[in-house]
Amino acid sequence: MATVKKKRSGESAEKKIVEAARKLFTEKGYYAIKTRDIAKEAGINLALLNYYFRSKEKLFAIIMKENTVRFMQIITEIVDDEKTSIEKKISMLVTNYIDMLSLNPDMPLFIMSHAQRDDQRIRMREKMMSSFFMKQIQQAIKSGKVANINPANLMMNIVSLTIFPFIARHVMQGLTPKQFNELMEERKRMIPLWIEAMLKVK
Repeated sequence: MATVKKKRSGESAEKKIVEAARKLFTEKGYYAIKTRDIAKEAGINLALLNYYFRSKEKLFAIIMKENTVRFMQIITEIVDDEKTSIEKKISMLVTNYIDMLSLNPDMPLFIMSHAQRDDQRIRMREKMMSSFFMKQIQQAIKSGKVANINPANLMMNIVSLTIFPFIARHVMQGLTPKQFNELMEERKRMIPLWIEAMLKVK
């Protein structure tokens, strides 16, 4: 009984630490947070945090992986929906990318640092390229409804146009967080228009 109680206590402490880290990373960003901040938020001492997780890097990786898995599930549902148009899927993809990154602005750095060894990302890329969305694009190209472009270029443009501002936000001088968020809201409307213009047959 004592062993079970100790195990549950450990699980409770780990959960508190993860939730505290998630809250602080979301509110202040990865670089502004120290392990002692997480320990204080979780209501534990720093030694206990180090016992379970050793570093904020490990905590950040856990949280970002959880967020990435949830996000990929949402994206998969969008690209495999057989009832929505190409235009609707593009708009939904852009909106979900920006919303997710607004809540997790340090996610692009995590994704880039794990790009070479993250099997989940490789599976997601394969899933995306074999999705119903890609079949719609290929069919539209064959029928002459959209320009004859490589579908991979389409996805690269959607991803780069949504992710790059979050990577570059620290070097965008003079923008307050409010102004940056306003720009991102505008991009939700503008990026689909840019993509649709790229797809238009000339």
